[in-house]
Amino acid sequence: MAETTTQQHPLAGWDKPELDLTQAQWQSSSRGLGDVQIAFVEGFIAMRNSGRPESPSLIFTPAEWGAFVSGAREGEFDLT
Repeated sequence: MAETTTQQHPLAGWDKPELDLTQAQWQSSSRGLGDVQIAFVEGFIAMRNSGRPESPSLIFTPAEWGAFVSGAREGEFDLT
């Protein structure tokens, strides 16, 4: 069987840095009742699944985060 490698290429228009999240101070959402944790790192907001912290994190700019939270408050997202 031949070995293959997959290279990951940044998405077009992706202008976010590779953040080091190893020392991030993660905070639970919903006062610890939810499955999401967030951390504020170098001016960005990182969000991860608290049940699988090794999974990739989503990275938001402050404007993106504001739009996400606003949509969630209006019922656009199910955060449970």
